[in-house]
Amino acid sequence: MDSINYITVDVFTGERFSGNQLAVIPDARGLSDAQMQLIAAEFRYSEVTFVLPPEDPANTARVRIYTPTMEIPFAGHPNVGTAFVLGGQTDVFGKAPGNVLRFEEKAGVVETALIRDDGGRAIGAGILAPQPLSLGPQVDTDTIARCASIDVRAIRTETHAPIIASVGLPFAVAEVIGLETLARACPNTAAFAEAGRRFSPEDEQFALFLYTRLPDHPWHLRARMFAPLDNVIEDPATGSASGALGALLASLQPASDLDIDITIEQGVEMGRRSLIELNVRKSDGLVRSVRIAGRCVAVMNGIIRL
Repeated sequence: MDSINYITVDVFTGERFSGNQLAVIPDARGLSDAQMQLIAAEFRYSEVTFVLPPEDPANTARVRIYTPTMEIPFAGHPNVGTAFVLGGQTDVFGKAPGNVLRFEEKAGVVETALIRDDGGRAIGAGILAPQPLSLGPQVDTDTIARCASIDVRAIRTETHAPIIASVGLPFAVAEVIGLETLARACPNTAAFAEAGRRFSPEDEQFALFLYTRLPDHPWHLRARMFAPLDNVIEDPATGSASGALGALLASLQPASDLDIDITIEQGVEMGRRSLIELNVRKSDGLVRSVRIAGRCVAVMNGIIRL
C-alpha cells in the first residue's frame, strides 16, 4: 500500500471554513500505529480519525483518534465528523450505514445518530458520551490564572471551583467573568507544563476549558479551550470538554430530575465560530446521559502518499 484516501470536514458548523477541522481516514486498514501518528502530525488538526473494521460485528466500526502528539480514548468533534462522513457512504466494511452508528473506541462504545435533512442527506450527527461524569481534583485559581494569563480575580467560583471533569476525556474546567476576560485569555505553555505535572497522569496532557455565561441566556455559554502541551494552542470546538461541562453544571442543579438543553459557542476569537448543542438528562440526582450534537460540512478529499 503506497497511498490512502482522506476526507476533511468542518464540524459543529453549517458553514464551510468555520467550526473545527477534522481529517477522516475512512479505511485505515494496513496503517501502523506509527503511520497514524505521523499522518495526524502532518495535518496538525486537533484530531484525525482512522476508521477500521469493528471487532464486534454488531458495531459499525472501530475508530482510533489521534492528536498531533498522541492517541486519545475519546473526543467529541471527531465522532460527530466521522459519523457524518460514514453516513454519506453507501458501504462501510460491507454494510450500509443506518441512522445509528456505533463506534468502538478506547473509552468504550460511542453511539452516534445522524442528523439528516428533508432529502435524507446527512448534515450532522449527535453522540452520547461514553462514560458517566467523573470529577478529578480541584485546581487552584492561581494555576488557572497563570495558564490563561488572566487576573485571578476574573475567575468565578460561585457555582464551582475550577476542577478536572470528564465524560471520556479529562479537562480542567473554569468559569470566568464576562466575554472580555475570555477574549483576553492567552495560554502560557510554561504554566501548563507545571499544571500538567501536578494535575494530569503521565498518559494525559493538561488541557483547560474556560467559559462564561451570556447574561440574558444562562444556558448559552461561550468557551475557549487551550491544550498547548498537545500542540493544540487553541481548539475551535471541543465536544468532549463541552459534554463534561454540561454534565458538571447539571449535576450541580438542585433538582434531582432534569432535562436541559445547553448551547456552547466556541472558536469565535479564532475566526472559526462553532455551535455545540448539548442535551443533559439527570434523574434521581445523577446525570444519566449527555448528548453532544452539531452540524458538519465537507471541505476536501484527497490522497496521502505513504
